[in-house]
Amino acid sequence: MYKRALTAGAMFAALAVILGAFGAHALKEKLAVDQLAVFETGVRYQFYHSFALLITGVVFPAFPAKSLRLAATFFIAGIVLFSGSLYAMSLLSITGASLGPVGIFTPIGGLFFIMGWMAFFLGVMKKQ
Repeated sequence: MYKRALTAGAMFAALAVILGAFGAHALKEKLAVDQLAVFETGVRYQFYHSFALLITGVVFPAFPAKSLRLAATFFIAGIVLFSGSLYAMSLLSITGASLGPVGIFTPIGGLFFIMGWMAFFLGVMKKQ
C-alpha cells in the first residue's frame, strides 16, 4: 500500500463530507443558487479525487511505478487548486469580493486532475 495516497485520500474525503454538510446547511441561505452550485462542484470533484487517491494507494503494491506516486501528487494538487479555488470563489461572493486573476487556479487544478489520471494510466500500463 502507498500510505501517503491512502492518508491523503482519507483526509480529503473526510473534509469533503464536512464541506458538503457545511454547504448544504450553513451556506444554503447565504449563497446565491449559482454560487452554491459552484461550491458543490468543488465538493464533488474533491470526493472523486479522494477516491482516486485511495485507489492509487491500494493498487500501488501491484504496480509500484513512479508514475503512481506522481499521480497521487497530481491528485492532491488538483484538489487544492481546483476545489480550493471554487470554495474560495463561492465564499468570497458572500462579501461581494472576487478572486480576480487568482481564478486561474481552477483550470490549473483541472489540468492537475488530468495529469493525475494520465500518470495513473501510465503507472498501471508499465510492464514490471
